[in-house]
Order: sequence, then structure tokens, then C-alpha cells
Amino acid sequence: MVTARPAGARSIDRILADARSRLDRLDPAQAHAEASDGALLVDIRPAAQRAEEGEIPGALIIERNVLEWRLDPGCEARIPEATGYDLRVIVFCSEGYTSSLAAASLHDLGLTRATDLAGGFKAWKAAGFPITSG
Repeated sequence: MVTARPAGARSIDRILADARSRLDRLDPAQAHAEASDGALLVDIRPAAQRAEEGEIPGALIIERNVLEWRLDPGCEARIPEATGYDLRVIVFCSEGYTSSLAAASLHDLGLTRATDLAGGFKAWKAAGFPITSG
């Protein structure tokens, strides 16, 4: 068992904190308002999680493993909604951890207006915003 962290390696807590320091994270009310104004709300949860928890109506489903390819405006595998680097993207997962890492990755692509939903789908549901049942 390896107990010493290799030189230059960071803990996941540090990686998450660094990612979040680059984001202006949104609470459910802010995310709802921005999605109503045209921001792209992106669900990165796997199908099994969506089936169990439910979905946010109108959210675009792009699972995490293909997110960057689908949202990079310069990539041939992009979706039609990936119209430019100024696109406002609000990523969400179940609880708001993976989505922070994903949104920071979108920043690396040049999508610097990307952010995530603090607390994820569970926070959205708890706030009483529309969902479809799981």
C-alpha cells in the first residue's frame, strides 16, 4: 500500500477547491433563472442515476465522459448548441462535486462562462424546482 503522496500530486480535496476557485457557482434559484434566460443547463449524471433520481425538464443530457467533446465549439464532435466560447453553461451532477471538476475542465477549453449548480440535482429538487420523477 502506498501511503506517501508522490511529489507534485494533489489530493482530490485540493483539486476540487482549485476547480471551485475558478467558478462562480450558482444556487438552484440562480441556475433556474439563468436557464430560463437561455443558459444551457447540462446534466452530466449517468443514465442509472437519472433513472433513480429524476431529471430536470429541459436540461441537456451529456454524460461526463463526452462533455468536453460535445461542448468544445472547435471540435467536430460538438453538439449544435456549442455555438461559441461565450456560451453560458451550467453543469450539474447529483450533489455538485463532479460538476465542479467538469465546469473547470470547460474553462480549460475556453468556455470561461461555464459554471456548476452548487448541491447538484439534489439541491435543485430540495428547492422545489421542476423535476421529472425517477
